[in-house]
Amino acid sequence: MGGDAPGIRRSDGRWGAYAAAITRWETLTRPAPPPTDAAGRLRADFVEWMQGLEPGWVTATPGLGRPAQLTALGNGVVPQQATRAMQLLAPPFPRCPRCTTT
Repeated sequence: MGGDAPGIRRSDGRWGAYAAAITRWETLTRPAPPPTDAAGRLRADFVEWMQGLEPGWVTATPGLGRPAQLTALGNGVVPQQATRAMQLLAPPFPRCPRCTTT
């Protein structure tokens, strides 16, 4: 680890300049899958992981090939971003004066 921050691994060549960010996201989610396949193409399961989706959320859909998976992921909503947008943009709901807490 050397002089790296606690919990941050030094670049192992696999992630280069992104090693620290990948490691942080892995601690919040799960180990990162390989980013590319044997042909050097972007893997859909890596995109799924980057978006914080459960494994197989898109990639385990029957009959959906890699191009369609990447299209779905690219057109999808990142749950964490959607949550934050709702927090910032939606007005708070007033409490009902007739409601009681249990």
